[in-house]
Amino acid sequence: RHYIWEMDVYPDVAVALGVLKPQSLLTRALGALADYARRHADGLVVLGPCMRERLAARGIPFKRIHVAENWADAGLIQPRPWPADCPLTVLYSGHFGLAHEFDTICAVMGRLRIDPKFEFVFAGDGPRRPMIEGFCRAEGIENARFLPYQETSRLSEHFGACHVGLVTQERATLGTVVPSKIYGLMAAGRPVIFLGPRQATPARTLERFRCGWQVDPGDSGGLGSLLEVLAADLALVREAGARGRQAFLQHYDLPAGVNRIVEILGLSTPVAASAKA
Repeated sequence: RHYIWEMDVYPDVAVALGVLKPQSLLTRALGALADYARRHADGLVVLGPCMRERLAARGIPFKRIHVAENWADAGLIQPRPWPADCPLTVLYSGHFGLAHEFDTICAVMGRLRIDPKFEFVFAGDGPRRPMIEGFCRAEGIENARFLPYQETSRLSEHFGACHVGLVTQERATLGTVVPSKIYGLMAAGRPVIFLGPRQATPARTLERFRCGWQVDPGDSGGLGSLLEVLAADLALVREAGARGRQAFLQHYDLPAGVNRIVEILGLSTPVAASAKA
């Protein structure tokens, strides 16, 4: 049997990011080849309902597209004690990719550049990190810090040093990619601000489990207001983080994620669940 596990939907993501022209001969040829393989596979595995909807819009039979959201490992990421109440620490951690939206957070940091109630931490690397660092230097933003990628063994400590995680997605990439950063943050018991389309899988997950907040790309006023509310009432942050941790243990720990794949493939050896500590 032949299953395709879609991590990014091509050529759609390349078109969304301006790498390919929508109606070019190359784009149409790549799309036809990709869809031929999809139609002749026994099934497709996708990372969320938004990706399923995107492929169905390409004419792939809906019933043959199976959703298996990503996961994190509770054995590697455990909740840590909360940091001091002030400043409210917002963490972006991971790849600074072309599909990730940063203009909105930059606009908010520009307004809060010297506000001691907030700290913005960026960890990782990628093509858009230099832009953010350059913006912070040019605008004299005093409450932003930049770190390298963190070792896997330090993820509990790393995530535990923040109050809330930031995950972003460009509006045009809806359904072509599914950011997976939320699962590690949920494992750490930290709520998430998703700066991306409301129809995206991370937004649906946060709404379903009430473990974070969605903000539309470009809505810097809404994002700034949300940060002010969270800084003034950290009980909201802690309660959302606790709900996220519980949802993670039930749905997004490594055994649960692997079992989704096992079930889709029709295999019969489930993976034992982790201890829910």
